[in-house]
Amino acid sequence: MNGNITITDCGDSALTARAVGLDAEDAWRLVHALADALDAVRLTGVHDVVPTYDALLVEFDSTGTDHDTVRRIVAHEAARLGPDPAPATPPRRFVVPVVYGGEHGPDLPEVARQLGLTEGEVVALHSGSDLTVRCLGAPAGAPMTDGPPFPKPVPRLASPRTHVDPGSIAVAGRQAVICPMPSPGGWPLLGRTPVRVLDLRSDPITAYRPGDTFRFVPITPDEWDDHAGTSLAACHG
Repeated sequence: MNGNITITDCGDSALTARAVGLDAEDAWRLVHALADALDAVRLTGVHDVVPTYDALLVEFDSTGTDHDTVRRIVAHEAARLGPDPAPATPPRRFVVPVVYGGEHGPDLPEVARQLGLTEGEVVALHSGSDLTVRCLGAPAGAPMTDGPPFPKPVPRLASPRTHVDPGSIAVAGRQAVICPMPSPGGWPLLGRTPVRVLDLRSDPITAYRPGDTFRFVPITPDEWDDHAGTSLAACHG
């Protein structure tokens, strides 16, 4: 048994495995290594494994398996991994062009005001370091990344938008995200990338996975067409 993982029932067809006794980085690494291990096992009846920051949800068909069976497999894989597992695959780095401000980033001035920075300083902090993808969120596997090193958290919008364009670059709290498809959204928008985030013809539809990093690179509006339609998968390196 791995003493850094606790396993609890979650309703009649799921389990939660949570990392305990570790710092945030080690907990995240352990949870995602366990998710990769469970995906590799392909346990009959399990139809989804969803890792987040310090826990994962294992969903299964209760007509084909049960809590005890799934719990034994999860405990076995956690014990095999130990407290400090190596990543299953090497992380990749994606370089993402972004037009900041204006029509593409309408909330940039207000975010700058809230942070006590200039718009240029906000852009410099957002694009100044690699941001790690921590988990995939809604909708459609949106890459939830570490936030840039702003001096304080960024509040969400008081009134969420009913429509956010795909490729929009948003921040909230201590997190950042690229919106992969049209959707409502309450996170402030700093800019937008012209590259295509999703590829619905591919499996999986996202080129990135937790552990990969994004480096955002400012471009001018005149450079938009130079990148428009390019797949994000072509932007790694």
